Amino acid sequence: MRTIAIDAMGGENAPEAIIQAVLRAKKELSKTKFILFGDQKRIKELLGSDSSHIEVVNTSEIILDEDEPVKAIRSKKDSSLVVAAQYVKQGKADALFSLGNTGAILACGIFIIGRIKGVARPGFMPTLPVKNSDDGFNMIDVGANAKSKPEYLLAWAKMASYYAEKVRGIKNPRVGLLNNGSESDKGDDVHQKAYQLLLESKVNFIGNIEGNELLDGKADVIATDGFTGNAVLKNIEGTSSVLIHLLKESLLNNGPFVKLGALMIKKALKGLVSKFDVDKYGGAVLLGVNAPVVKTHGRSGQRAVYFTIKQIDKILQEKIIDNFKAEFAVENKE
Repeated sequence: MRTIAIDAMGGENAPEAIIQAVLRAKKELSKTKFILFGDQKRIKELLGSDSSHIEVVNTSEIILDEDEPVKAIRSKKDSSLVVAAQYVKQGKADALFSLGNTGAILACGIFIIGRIKGVARPGFMPTLPVKNSDDGFNMIDVGANAKSKPEYLLAWAKMASYYAEKVRGIKNPRVGLLNNGSESDKGDDVHQKAYQLLLESKVNFIGNIEGNELLDGKADVIATDGFTGNAVLKNIEGTSSVLIHLLKESLLNNGPFVKLGALMIKKALKGLVSKFDVDKYGGAVLLGVNAPVVKTHGRSGQRAVYFTIKQIDKILQEKIIDNFKAEFAVENKE
């Protein structure tokens, strides 16, 4: 049976949204067990009598968003996040999921669960929307590393490509390198060298992708340095949110004729909103550590948590981490 360790106290809507999502997901995932970490009394009250395949582990501390990540995982050893990570390290659970402090989740992944041998730096990877498909694209790294080396981008591209194929079902994923031009000599030394490494690798590398092309669906995987990736991610999320808000405001606050027009194009508008429905893509995966570590937005509700649980279960089904370990072990021997 697959086992997911869940920090039930992380995020703005914890533990209610997390419990609701677990109860929904477990009806579909009969071969999956859930271990919830946090305030045992509160969690059990929310679970009620429907607690099959669910274990609750009581913890006395919570890592807050304002806590310094590395200091927090060392000082708050009985926090819901740290104890959940320890369960994964000890083999009592197969994957870690949290909506909490991103830096602390990253620190738990690296310092408690540990890096895969042969992967120098793990990278955070979300799935983001594109305009002409419901599949979206993966971008790695989006903030785990402020500084990068060409070798890091190559490793991230390999892992993200394999993930896109096995978890998202994309055959021979197209891999692009985020850069400030399409030519091979564009960008700084890191990006120029990364371009050559990707060109010589076994991934389906299609060249550089510029920022204005990300949502066009030209690539299934985008490799980038963590600093740029995080800035781009926040820009995409912020811009899409503002545009949808402005569109709704314009349609509702400009008189009866505009409202009538809105009713006539209601179906098309739902399709537009659905394109930017990031909930359905699940969370950001920390690729490069010894077990699946997945983080979703702290403000996520039940729906986003539910899709993330299903995403984690798929990662476990496909034995993604075992394959990463085998791949990078072979490379180290060569």
